[in-house]
Amino acid sequence: MRKSISLGLVLASAMALTTLAVAQAPSGGPGDGWHSHGHGQFMALSKLNLTDAQKASIKQIMQTSFAQNKTQRQALSQQRTAFETMTPDQVGYQAATASLAQAEAAAASARVQQHATIRAQVYAVLTPAQKAQLATLQAQQQARKQQWQQFKAQHPVSSTSQVTQ
Repeated sequence: MRKSISLGLVLASAMALTTLAVAQAPSGGPGDGWHSHGHGQFMALSKLNLTDAQKASIKQIMQTSFAQNKTQRQALSQQRTAFETMTPDQVGYQAATASLAQAEAAAASARVQQHATIRAQVYAVLTPAQKAQLATLQAQQQARKQQWQQFKAQHPVSSTSQVTQ
């Protein structure tokens, strides 16, 4: 019983966080939309001294991409909601599970492809000097990530501080 409640809470939390992350729209705030979109790879753009024209182009790329996929995100969200309202003993529960799994897989594939498309479009906006600077920033980020992985390997979390079920 306790495991099923924990599993239910974990799944509900994951779905809620996914929905929030997907629902974020680019804002017109300090990041001019392109910075606040939520993709870590794009955070380095703020360090590239982009021109106003480049910022506007990148903002347009992000907004267009977001708008193009809005209906797909909404449909998937509705399908998740419908599934969450079902109980495991309902007729059609297994079919709804399979359908949601397929929809989630398709959405994940679409997100990866969309991200690659956005990256290519943004990269095309950059000057050769900015591309070189971006490569340096990405290499530095990768080095920091490797250092963190090494630190975690050298300092494992003890079993007494982990949550037990």
